[in-house]
Amino acid sequence: MQDLWQILKNANTFGIPMRLRLFLFLILLVLTMIFGVIVILLGTGSFNAGQNEDIKVMQRELSHMREDVTKQFGNISVYAVELSRGLSESMEKNLKNYGLQVKDLPIHPEILEKLIENEYERLLFSLQKAKSSGVFVILDATVNPSLENAAYSRAGLYIKNMEPNIISSSAPTIQVLHGFPNIARENSLPLHSQWTMEMDIREAPYFQLPLEQAKRYRLPLSRLYYWSSPLILPGTSEKVMLCSIPLLDSHGNVFGVCGFEVSAMLFKLTYMPDNSNYSRIFSMLSPFNVNVLNTSEALFAGGYLALDSGLPGQSLWIAKGPKSLYTYGLGKDITFMGFHEEVQLYPKGSVFEDQKWAVAIMLPEKDMTTQLTSAKLRLTLLCLLLFIVGIILSTLISRRYLQPITEGLDIIKSKDFSRTPATKIPEIDDLIQFLSAQNEEPLPRPEAGLSEKVFKEFVSNTKTLSPAEREVFNLYVKGHTAKEIAQILCLSINTIKTHNKRIYMKLNVSSRQDLLKYVNTLKEMGWEFK
Repeated sequence: MQDLWQILKNANTFGIPMRLRLFLFLILLVLTMIFGVIVILLGTGSFNAGQNEDIKVMQRELSHMREDVTKQFGNISVYAVELSRGLSESMEKNLKNYGLQVKDLPIHPEILEKLIENEYERLLFSLQKAKSSGVFVILDATVNPSLENAAYSRAGLYIKNMEPNIISSSAPTIQVLHGFPNIARENSLPLHSQWTMEMDIREAPYFQLPLEQAKRYRLPLSRLYYWSSPLILPGTSEKVMLCSIPLLDSHGNVFGVCGFEVSAMLFKLTYMPDNSNYSRIFSMLSPFNVNVLNTSEALFAGGYLALDSGLPGQSLWIAKGPKSLYTYGLGKDITFMGFHEEVQLYPKGSVFEDQKWAVAIMLPEKDMTTQLTSAKLRLTLLCLLLFIVGIILSTLISRRYLQPITEGLDIIKSKDFSRTPATKIPEIDDLIQFLSAQNEEPLPRPEAGLSEKVFKEFVSNTKTLSPAEREVFNLYVKGHTAKEIAQILCLSINTIKTHNKRIYMKLNVSSRQDLLKYVNTLKEMGWEFK
């Protein structure tokens, strides 16, 4: 590289040498190839292929999630209708055995425990059939109407499956969250750590709304079930989403609700998105209103938990993003990118069909831009590496290619044509031989009896001697004998004799006397042996 730098410095003064020209040509070739690769990548979209594939994967996952949510929540809704019919018929029948009607429940609290106990098996079977995280029945009555908070307390039974994603028929993890303790004891069920006997309905839209709508409209049960927004039940810590449906007797009288639970944990285990490329990607089921996703009332699954805080008023505004992606904003500095689709939780004609829900898959915008920036950086580093390799290869190729040419020119400039041409470039070797022939010294005129052609042939033949033979020949020219030459060169006399034979043969002489005759004659004529 230092030699190349010196060539560049001298280029303005002496012109651009061959090596620099070849080096610049190779560098231009490398740059053209790199530029061509970049243009092809940009033109074919391969530059953003990774991001485009991620977008397609997110779209496919969202489509599958929408289908799965529709199927799961639809099945739970159907099971809720079946459960309501079964419980209503059974309880009405049991009340008749006591000579009572459903309207008599509030004034006969003594029969509530037995009435609910008779429905335990039905509730447990429905829980296992629906594969939900909980099942419940809440009657519009309380065990002790004289208590201070009796107006907000309702008797019932709430059974939770603590591991709804694990099938374990031998040891089910069933616990009683609300209900009479005798029912739990008689069925060998533990009480939940946050157990209470009755349920607090002060902030319970899952109880109040179905009752109110059932009293207002005489509709089939399939049009009266209600999906609550995710909430935390009073006295508990886990967020749940409840599907509740009214209990109706044969005359249409409303006396309670029943339904199923989908816990936040069950949702996370069921709808966890693939996070092999993005660790903070997440999915959610959220109430949906025009261009807003209400994240404070949503269920989440995935690696980003900042939204799952339950803060009131928290919501994501929706804006169309680049390449069909949507941009979702949360406050000033937090934005996400992804997709969402509306999902139908209610049939047409339902009293709650105006409540819109959506499923969404998204990730922080920073993660996607970081991934794209990383891809660009990798491409830039690869191009830089290719350019550096191109420089090194160009330097080596230009040096290796021009070295024999330089050596040939050095021979020509030195006028030492006795050196055997070794450039292996026919044009340069031919030029050296031509100049060598042109540059031969003219021989002096020979004496009478010896032709000029003979002397020329003798002089030309001296150039065919090997280095060792030339060394012996030079000592003969200086007047040394064979014995003296052997001592000078530290060789045996036999070796000297071998050299003599070869010298005589190459110079077309028969003896040392003939050799010296030619040498002495040439010396007298003024010829110098180099």
